[in-house]
Amino acid sequence: MRAFVLLLALLWSGGAYAISDPAEMLPDPAQEARAENVGRQLRCLVCQNESIEDSNADLARDLRRIVRARIAAGDADHQATEWVVARYGDFVRLRPPMNAATAFLWASPVLAVAAGLGFALLSRRRVPAAPPPLTEAERSRLADLSPPNPSPP
Repeated sequence: MRAFVLLLALLWSGGAYAISDPAEMLPDPAQEARAENVGRQLRCLVCQNESIEDSNADLARDLRRIVRARIAAGDADHQATEWVVARYGDFVRLRPPMNAATAFLWASPVLAVAAGLGFALLSRRRVPAAPPPLTEAERSRLADLSPPNPSPP
C-alpha cells in the first residue's frame, strides 16, 4: 500500500515542472502560473519533444528564465512567446501555426494514411489470375519429361 501511495505521489508531482532551482520561480503566483503556461507551449530545442517546463537541459533552463523575466517585466503571454519565436523560429512552438510554410507538416498525417490506403487498394487489385489450361502439345511434352508412374503393387 505504501508503494502505491508513493507511486501515486510521484506521478502526481509531474516532475515538479523541471524547475531545479526554486529561485527560478516568480514570487507572484499568478505570474508564475502564466510563465508556466507559456513554457508549456515552447519546445526544448535540445530535447525537441518536451516543453521547456519539462526539460532539464541548460538551454531550456535559460529559456525558462527569459520567459519569467519577460512576464515579470509586464509582457503579455503572447508577447513573451513571440519574443522567443522571433529568435528561434516557429520550430520552438510545440504547436506550430497553420501557414504556407507549415501546411505540409499539418497535412502529412492525412497524406500518409491516404498513401497507405492507396497502396493497399492497388496491391489488392493485382491478384494474379489463374494460369490458362495446358494445351495438348504442352501436356504431351510434360508427359515426355515426367518419369513414368510406378504401377501399383
